[in-house]
Amino acid sequence: MTILDTTVMGSWPQPAWLIDHEMLLGDGVPRVRAADMWKVEPEHLADAIEAATLVAIADQEGAGIDIITDGEIGRESYFNHFANALGGVDQETIGEGTNRRGGKAEVPLVNGPIERREPVELEAARFLRAHTDRRTKVTVPGPFTLSQLAQNDYYADQHELAMAYAQAVNEELRDLQAAGIDVLQLDEPYLQANAETASVFAVEAISAALDGIEATTTLHTCYGYAAYVKSKESGYPFLDPLAGVPVDFVAIEAAQPRLEASVVERLAPRGVVWGVIDLGTEDVETPEAVAAKIRAALEHTSPDQLALGPDCGMKYLPRDRAKAKLRALAEGAAIVRAELKL
Repeated sequence: MTILDTTVMGSWPQPAWLIDHEMLLGDGVPRVRAADMWKVEPEHLADAIEAATLVAIADQEGAGIDIITDGEIGRESYFNHFANALGGVDQETIGEGTNRRGGKAEVPLVNGPIERREPVELEAARFLRAHTDRRTKVTVPGPFTLSQLAQNDYYADQHELAMAYAQAVNEELRDLQAAGIDVLQLDEPYLQANAETASVFAVEAISAALDGIEATTTLHTCYGYAAYVKSKESGYPFLDPLAGVPVDFVAIEAAQPRLEASVVERLAPRGVVWGVIDLGTEDVETPEAVAAKIRAALEHTSPDQLALGPDCGMKYLPRDRAKAKLRALAEGAAIVRAELKL
């Protein structure tokens, strides 16, 4: 990471010719396989995903973003692509779990030992690395969130399940690191949804998932996609313990929840990816408004410890709005860099 880097959290809008947007929004984030979302026939799907990924890369580059992703174009959700590719997950029977709103959710059914039998995100990561000269990031769901969104019919408890997931995630991260990906991110939204359980074993599981990883690492935690969560609290129930997680940066949404900039002090010595783009509205921020949020955060940390992004993944926004918001993000960061003479 350099100074006031800009990035996306992970996802980018998938085109309507590729995926059914009504089905995508549905009742919530897909946790199990959802192959019927794709509009392209299976024999053409890989080519279609590559074409849409090239657009996602170009959109981020065109907006001036420093660290880009593949937009997670080939995933139905940030979660289900990895979670359902592992051994130990029943490929025929769907489990039952609880979503962050307390309702029932379809989740993977774990009825055997969790094993990563082959790389999951590596092929997409190599495609990304081959098609941009900019720094790259790949996201993987974190072991705590994986353990909270599974029906556990095999392990003694959720702690043991989380540690098994941590091993699988670690193997994935090692391959992504070897492929030359610059930033590796764990997505852990359920740290906030299940904060009491997180206090028992989340830090242990996340630390195990990051063992031996030398690339720049980020942990992203949030309240959930704005498409589903319209009203957000003004504070995080599980934040202070993240100062003890062995990551370089913690990514938090701050724009929609209207967080006070002083929150960044609580994560020291970790750097912070500060959410300055509100995804709860399609209104586009001005670069000046983004710059003001950056200046406020810099009152509580140093420029080398601050990176900038949207609150969360952008997949539920119209593409034109997403592009405009990213341009505002990049231009706002440029304003502050110029003021700091960086």
